[in-house]
Amino acid sequence: MTREEKSQVIQDLTAKLADTNTIYLADISGLDALATSNLRRACFKANVKLAVVKNTLLTKAMEASDKDFGELPSVLKGNTSIMISEAGNAPAKVIKEFRKKSKKPLLKGAFVEEAIYVGDDQLDALVNIKSREELIGDIITLLQSPAKNVVSALQSGGNKLSGILSTLSEK
Repeated sequence: MTREEKSQVIQDLTAKLADTNTIYLADISGLDALATSNLRRACFKANVKLAVVKNTLLTKAMEASDKDFGELPSVLKGNTSIMISEAGNAPAKVIKEFRKKSKKPLLKGAFVEEAIYVGDDQLDALVNIKSREELIGDIITLLQSPAKNVVSALQSGGNKLSGILSTLSEK
């Protein structure tokens, strides 16, 4: 690669890092062509972008970015793939599902909504992160619950009251 090409790749990576809040770094070395193709297909279905990157170029892009990636540049050793997604837990779910069939990909680290996760042991915590839509749904459910209880109590109370009145009127 020439210097100009490297500079262009760094600029493109910096722009990608600035545009997203969910970045996973994974090690997919050792996967054969079929397994890699299956992983790419699974990522595509989950709306996750998967790309193999050079560690030095990604490190320079992280340094040029406005975001604080903390310890993530320190895990950039060996084969590194970057997984970018809108949903915070989508890449973790893809990795966990894929690892039922294979030992790879290994999670090196992740940057999710300004939180930094380092190491493969963080995979379960990342899978349990709720997406923005799931959180909004939970909040709406919590807000609707008291209102539903009040309405049902009023309706059941009305039925009891009408029952009591009709019984008294019959006597």
